[in-house]
Amino acid sequence: MKNMKVKQNIALAVLMIFIAALTRLIPHWPNFTALGAVALFGGAYLSRRWAFIIPLIALFVSDLFLNNLIYAKQFPDAYDGFAFFTPGAWSIYGAFIAVIIVGMFMLRKVNVKSVLFTSVIAAMVFFVITNFAVWAGTPIFPKNAAGLIACYTAAIPFFWNTVLGNLFFGSILFGAYEYARQTGFINKLKEVRE
Repeated sequence: MKNMKVKQNIALAVLMIFIAALTRLIPHWPNFTALGAVALFGGAYLSRRWAFIIPLIALFVSDLFLNNLIYAKQFPDAYDGFAFFTPGAWSIYGAFIAVIIVGMFMLRKVNVKSVLFTSVIAAMVFFVITNFAVWAGTPIFPKNAAGLIACYTAAIPFFWNTVLGNLFFGSILFGAYEYARQTGFINKLKEVRE
């Protein structure tokens, strides 16, 4: 019975992660997605190994759909055939892994305050990593301090959308999971972490 409840907890968390990741396919404001919330949620509720594997698979699957169905139609001149990754994806995946780690360490105790605070921290981590990669990897900005500042300044609207996305989707993911747990659908939450 105990093992079955653990499997149910994990199955629900995995299902929620994949559903949230697939919301990226719905039209949205730039960077207003469930990605940060998915990474934090995985880091908070799954064991160390699965906290990386499940959210990364969800990110990859949603990327496959975006790259080959949506972006291919929106930007046909830039589409060269089936794409597993887009240029610069390494920084997004690296930032995603960093956010999972943030969730693992900062959300050991899940409550409203910790989820809100960690959602903002996660947006900052994502912002710093991905925009540094944009500055370093494209000719758009000069490779000096002024260019780096200009890159981060240009990305500020995306940062606020990331914060709002983390808060919105994080509230839904964490809230729905905790509600299910509190109402008896999910018991023994700590067992999920093994």
